[in-house]
Amino acid sequence: MLRAIIQLRTANACLNARSISFTSRRHADPWPLPHTPQHLEATRTPEDAPLPDRLPRPNEAVETMRARLVYQSRKRGTLESDLLLSTFARDLLGTMREDEMKEYDRLLDEPDWDIYYWATNKRTPPERWANSVILDKLRVHARNEGKVVRSMPSL
Repeated sequence: MLRAIIQLRTANACLNARSISFTSRRHADPWPLPHTPQHLEATRTPEDAPLPDRLPRPNEAVETMRARLVYQSRKRGTLESDLLLSTFARDLLGTMREDEMKEYDRLLDEPDWDIYYWATNKRTPPERWANSVILDKLRVHARNEGKVVRSMPSL
């Protein structure tokens, strides 16, 4: 009797395991991982998509701009962009000139996944960013040639 109960439970466990494995095949992952062809295609921004209107910031002090850019680098909306841009801001924003900070400010107006894929060389940037010094610095930072383990900087 005990042997029959154990065999029945084992058979049910196998059936449940099989149904789980079949279930995962029926439905595609709604959140593909970055750098997969599905994600690259799903996050492509149309070439004719307008950029948001820039907020006028007359007479913004350099230190105020730097603090704002640190915040905007950290609070993007995707973990990948947050990590890449916040560590970039932590490491390089303190040494940037005002004109470089303004260029970085314009870069932050672009969609998150576009910035991420331009920085990781998975997409070609549009003409307006083709010769950008800031994007080149971001690409060097994204390569992480020193193999530094990065984490979100503290506030």
